[in-house]
Amino acid sequence: MSENAKKLCVLFPGIGYHCDKPLLYYAEKLAGSMGYETKKLVFSELGSKEEAPRRALALTGKQLEKVDFSAYSRVVFIGKSLGTIVCLAYRESRKISADAVLLTPLTFTFDFPAQGCTAFHGTADQWAATSDIERLCGENDVPLYTYPGANHSLETGRTLDDIAAMSDIIGKIATILQ
Repeated sequence: MSENAKKLCVLFPGIGYHCDKPLLYYAEKLAGSMGYETKKLVFSELGSKEEAPRRALALTGKQLEKVDFSAYSRVVFIGKSLGTIVCLAYRESRKISADAVLLTPLTFTFDFPAQGCTAFHGTADQWAATSDIERLCGENDVPLYTYPGANHSLETGRTLDDIAAMSDIIGKIATILQ
């Protein structure tokens, strides 16, 4: 692969939803299989709910400080929950040209420009009302995929349904990564 054809995928976890959990684990494996270099961020000691985004953004800056984003022909950020806020805040603050996958975005996610994003939401998400996410995605021209009865982890508790949803989500991410 030539130097200018390098691709990068950065995974932004949530609070308690680290990169070894299913959505981010399979997204990373997929990105790697599609020729992306991957970077998994780690967020720890985030403090209160109010402090968490600021602290996670600071941790992101430290973990990515040596990354030359201009060396990549394609950059994709994949965020989960809190990670959706942080990936868009980081992208905006550093003026990085990156598409973003928003896995269970929160309403605060849309405090940042959302161009080039695609969102995934469960209709039983206890942290973000479906009506709010639908409205915000519509206002920001963000394609939204919803999963009936799925919670904030995009799971319903019905194993076979959850596996089918995971396959659908990862399939849609594959299309985004192409």
